[in-house]
Amino acid sequence: MELLQRIQAHFLDSIATKEIAAQVLPEAIHTAGAAMVECLLSEGKILSCGNGGSAGDAQHFSAELLNRFEKERPGLPAVALTTDSSTLTAIANDYNYNEIFSKQVSALGQPGDVLLAISTSGNSANVMAAIKAAQERQMITIALTGKDGGDMAGILAPTDIEIRVPSDRTARIQEVHLVVIHCLCDFIDTKLFGGD
Repeated sequence: MELLQRIQAHFLDSIATKEIAAQVLPEAIHTAGAAMVECLLSEGKILSCGNGGSAGDAQHFSAELLNRFEKERPGLPAVALTTDSSTLTAIANDYNYNEIFSKQVSALGQPGDVLLAISTSGNSANVMAAIKAAQERQMITIALTGKDGGDMAGILAPTDIEIRVPSDRTARIQEVHLVVIHCLCDFIDTKLFGGD
């Protein structure tokens, strides 16, 4: 296949994945958005984590809440657990890389807070450890996954919410995760501050 055709194929595959996701994910996104709104109305905060591209997504979500999404409004309490290199390297060095998020959740999380846990495979050990720490802190986890949900799907509590992208390709899962994040930001803004 020529490179121009490969480029076109990426767009078409992304569109097809998003069309399927648009049919199967809205209810879970709505439920997750409602949980986030309830958390924020109760003066809670949203912690987020992930690795690699998912770390970027965690930071993107946090930035949209702390600063603004598409409308002028007060900042909302959100913390990306992926950004403090001193904390991350200290935990990885003194304890274990798998604890880089869970130790932060244990220190910062309060009952009623939300953890946004992002993993395209659902098998990230450090993200799963964060979910377990969130459960111990009586937090709600919103898991963004893909493929078959991985091991994360099996450790979620009944009160947790999984948003599983219907794809096996990491790039496609990441692309839909970004749309989901924007849907959640719009849901939060609309519920808290009204429509356009």
